[in-house]
Amino acid sequence: MPLISRLLIRCALGYLVAAMVIAAGSAFPRWAALRPTWIHLLVVGWLTQLIFGVAIWLFPRTSGAPWGNERLAWLGFAGLNLGLLLRLVAEPWLRMEARTTLLVLSAAGQTIGVMAFVASLWPRVRGK
Repeated sequence: MPLISRLLIRCALGYLVAAMVIAAGSAFPRWAALRPTWIHLLVVGWLTQLIFGVAIWLFPRTSGAPWGNERLAWLGFAGLNLGLLLRLVAEPWLRMEARTTLLVLSAAGQTIGVMAFVASLWPRVRGK
């Protein structure tokens, strides 16, 4: 299993734990601003990263670079995780103030991350 897959799956498990802790804590008034965030951490942080990690590992290998373009995969890993961490900060801040800059940067990072993963996996999806 390539290093990028191991890191994606480990980060996914970390986001699963973080999402459940935040979900449990969001019942308390001090954590109320994090209520929408736990769903995002669960879906993008856990589910999406788990799928990407397993896909990089199990998609058909190509000659030359068996895991595909690993630079794009690393860019996707960085973009997705930086976007998620920015989201974790931006979501409560958005509720306190009307600034959306961090939320926009978060969405941009996640979009870049997803597009990089798709670009790295695309050549490995081939017909017979």
